[in-house]
Amino acid sequence: MTGSRHLSQALSEGDGISLLAPVSNASEATDAESDGAEAVVVVASLAGIREATGLPILWLVGASPRAAVEAGADACVLRVEAGDDGDRLSELHEEAQSLGIEPVVGVRDDEDLALALEHVDPEILLLSVIGDEEEQDGLDRVLELLPDVPAGKLAIAEVPVRTREDVLALERAGVDGVIVHARDVSRLAGGPPPEV
Repeated sequence: MTGSRHLSQALSEGDGISLLAPVSNASEATDAESDGAEAVVVVASLAGIREATGLPILWLVGASPRAAVEAGADACVLRVEAGDDGDRLSELHEEAQSLGIEPVVGVRDDEDLALALEHVDPEILLLSVIGDEEEQDGLDRVLELLPDVPAGKLAIAEVPVRTREDVLALERAGVDGVIVHARDVSRLAGGPPPEV
């Protein structure tokens, strides 16, 4: 891996759901880590981000895995595109693995999920409703899609989250992580983890 941690490790360790925070600069990455985020999400190459945080960095841009590596990311999203018969997704998935970056396959519905599972069998899935016309019902749509995710796979929700109750509903359903606004991390985290 290019950075200090695997995204899959951050999602699977710990007791509850992981919060992933989109950041636009190194300072926000540091703040997100302090507030309890377990990964940061970037959509552009950010100077100093690798030095600013020890958290895994998820490259959310629909670009090549090579661009994610050049940006210092630990994982990159590969979205199932309309009309893809699985070949393009397979190529990008293989490229990501060969570059040592974790591929996260973004799906929007049952058809996308079936194609992803058939062609690449991803370890991490991004269940996304962002940009959909029915985004308002996004939480319900993610919760409906989740039972089709096979056991042993990690699921991240890319859905508007407004309250701690939304986060808890995703956690109870078995979602491993959710992308939330960086400014909301401390409010949505719900307090410090219990001492062991």
